[in-house]
Order: sequence, then structure tokens, then C-alpha cells
Amino acid sequence: MIMEAQQTTSQKLDLINKIQHLGVCYQFQKEIEATLQHIFEAFDEFNVEEDDNNLYTVSLGFRLLRQEGYPISSNVFEKFKNTQGKFKESLINNVQAMLSLYEASHLRVHGEKILEEALIFTISHLQSMLPNLSSPLRTEVSEALRQPFHKRIRRLEAKRYISIYEVDETHDPMLLKFAKLDFNMLQKLHQRELGILTRWWKDLDVSKNFPFARDRLVEGYFWTMGIYFEPQYSLARKFFLKVIAMSSIIDDIYDVYGTPNELQLFTDAIERWDATATNKLPDYMKVCYIALLDVYVEMEKELTETGKLYRIDYAKTEMKNLARTYLKEDKWFRDRYFPKFEEYMKLATETCGVRMLTITSLVGMQEDFVTKDVFYSMSKGPLIVQAVSVVCRLMDDIAGHEFEQQRGHAASSVECYMNQYKTSKEDTYIELQEQVINAWKDTNQECLNALVPMPILTRVLNFSRVMDSIYSDGDSYTHSKTKLKGFITSLLVDPVL
Repeated sequence: MIMEAQQTTSQKLDLINKIQHLGVCYQFQKEIEATLQHIFEAFDEFNVEEDDNNLYTVSLGFRLLRQEGYPISSNVFEKFKNTQGKFKESLINNVQAMLSLYEASHLRVHGEKILEEALIFTISHLQSMLPNLSSPLRTEVSEALRQPFHKRIRRLEAKRYISIYEVDETHDPMLLKFAKLDFNMLQKLHQRELGILTRWWKDLDVSKNFPFARDRLVEGYFWTMGIYFEPQYSLARKFFLKVIAMSSIIDDIYDVYGTPNELQLFTDAIERWDATATNKLPDYMKVCYIALLDVYVEMEKELTETGKLYRIDYAKTEMKNLARTYLKEDKWFRDRYFPKFEEYMKLATETCGVRMLTITSLVGMQEDFVTKDVFYSMSKGPLIVQAVSVVCRLMDDIAGHEFEQQRGHAASSVECYMNQYKTSKEDTYIELQEQVINAWKDTNQECLNALVPMPILTRVLNFSRVMDSIYSDGDSYTHSKTKLKGFITSLLVDPVL
């Protein structure tokens, strides 16, 4: 269907859009890439041919191309403006077109005034239209205003959209059936993986050995699925989840339990990365330390015959860096040191672990494009890693700062900003949320530069998607019996019927 020559460009874009929403685009990656490449090369002619009123298709084409890293210009929207430089009022009569433009505006980069205007224009009119719309369109608009497609976790979107697509009278029965089968088969795979990993976790006996720590294996697996859900990444998921699970315990050791002396010993042991370094550690740290080393030993065994052991070296280096930054953060807290906002962010974007987790997420990926050069590039903390770190840190701080202060946690970005600039909590939230928006623009820009293969950039981008879903209205990781429980049930318990 994707490669069908008789289909118009508009029909092909619409089909690719539905396939993406249904979560099956990974099955047709080559066909989609070939189609989008052709559309990109001919987009100027396509845009001229399109009726001036066909804002829907131009917006959709723009979004789909930018999503895949094609540097398409936002000037394609100029023709939808009137002589006063405003978007034409006649556009507001088409809800689908307005929704498509709204979704496209979230792919904007710095300096794209027309897309900033498009966002304001569409939000205003979609909000005013909402009470008069009937379902399922009303649901679609409401969901988009809450969270645009660009920021959604792809598995959650597939589950949600299948139910929307099913009641659409124009749906293709074969495509719907395919999407349902695909979702349920993947769910079975994910259940089996989680079952195996749960046995590993139970052997670690977290509640007994680390009663102070958050027991979050399943939540960590949900996060892992947000980074990559596709069947070919089973090994990568196993490595990634084990490191996430261990780093969550380590985070809590530094945050809420270890004494200054113990934390120094623990950091030194991680620096040495040697089983004999357990001699001076208290019992609970010994258990954690040996379990951590075992995870990387398992990685080495898996990769020994592939000639890719260099990946483990990069992964270990990042874990050592993370431990050092955790220790520094703890010293700030013990010394009651109140850093300036910029100083805080420099450390806190390290302690959020995005660079460490980015490197780790690549270790088990087996494609040829995951090269030594890619590991080197990512280890240098490129702009996309910095930007996603900002999104993760600020969203986490905004969502959890009051709870963290009650728990006796170190000052977060909220306190540092309020203290330095003498602002109210509400004004601080607004400023930090603006910084999150700017970090998304940086991320979008990096995806257009294509210095690293797009599938790798997508992994990094997916961190921001996970954070947007978990932290957009509260800390659902720490308080996981909230909406996160519903997400996990939807993806790992309830099949599509």
C-alpha cells in the first residue's frame, strides 16, 4: 500500500501517518524511508500543486519529514498567511487542518517565528472549537492539546490510537487487524522479557537488602519500552533495564541512606571497578556493588564474540562519571551549599544520567550504524544529549520538588532559581518550563543536522518523550501507583481486543 504507484502524495502521507500512530511503522521502515525521500525531493513541486486550502496535507508532510530528520523549511507555511502577515481566518473552519498545523509546530527550531505563530494560532482556535466537536474528533483534539504526537511514547500512542482508528468509518479493516495482531504479539514478547528480568531482580532481594530504595523494576521496564520497543532490541532492553534498575538503587543510596564516609568509599570502589574493592564497604553496599559489576560482566560475555567490547568501556566510564557527580551533589547537601542556578544545572544535568543511559542504550543494539564513532560522539555530550538532560532535569525538579524538600533533599533547580533571582514559585515554574521548550527546539535542531544516524538520535529523543509522559503532572516514577500504573497495565497486562 505504501509503495503503490497510483496513490497520490497526499494519500501516501496519510497512510504513513496512520501507520505511525498505530505503532507498526517499524515493520515498514525501508518503504517509508524511500517514500519520504521521494516526497522530500519533490516537495517544492508538491507544495505548489497543493490547493492553498490544503493546510492539512502540507502540515502533515512537513511533520513527517522533519520527524525523520529531513531539513524541510518552515517557509512552506507562508502561503497560508494573508496580506497582513497573519494566518488566514478561513483556515479555522477545517479542524483537521488546524490540528495538523498544531502538531507540525512542535517540530520547530529556534528562530522559526512562523511556527511560533502557528502554535499560538492553533491552540487558541482549537480550544475554542473543542466544546462544539463530537467524538472521536473531540477526543483527538483534547489529547493533542494535552500532549502533542511529537512528545508521546510510541507504544502508548499505538494502544490509544487503535481504539480511535477502530471507530473511524473510513478505517482499513486489514490495517486495523494487522495493528492489533502486532501489538499483542509484541506485548507477549515484552511480558516474557520482563518475566526473565523479574527473576534476576528477585534474586537481588531489594526489599531486604535495600529497604530504603524505590523498588521500580517494572517502572524501569516501561521506561525501557519508551526508548525502544521493537523486537530486534531485546538484548539492548535487557542491558538497559538492568543498568536503570541498578542506577535507581545507587541514586537512593546517595540521596537518602549512605553516610558521607560510606559514599566516598562507594565512589572510590566504582572508580576502581574491581571485585576486591568491596573490602571496606558496608554489607548493603557490597551487595549493590557486586550486582553492578555482574551486570557489566554479563554484557561482556554477550559481546565477546562480536568485537564490540569497546562499548562496555564507554558504558563503565559513564557509570563512574555518574557516581562522581552523585557524590558531589551529596557534598553540596551536607555542606548546605546553595549553588547559583547555572552551577546547579551544570551538575544536575550530569546527575540525571541521560548521557550514561544514552551510552548504555546503544550497547546492545546490533545494527551496523552503531559504530565506535557514534559511541565517541555521544560520550562527548553533544547538544542533543545536553538538551534532553535539561528536559529530564527540569521536568523532574518541577514535578517533585515539594516532595523532595519534605524528604530533606538537596536544593533543586526551583530553589536555586528562586533564591538567585528572587522570583515566586509560580514565576519560576514558568521560566523553567520555557527552558524545557527551548531544549526541545535544540533537540529538534540536532535531529536535522544528521551527524549521527537518525535511529540513534531517536533513542535520545525518546528519553524526553518518556519524561514528558512521566513528569508532566507530578512525579509518577516516585509515586508510581498514579497514572504510571495505568500506563503499565495498558502496555503489559491488557491486550488489544
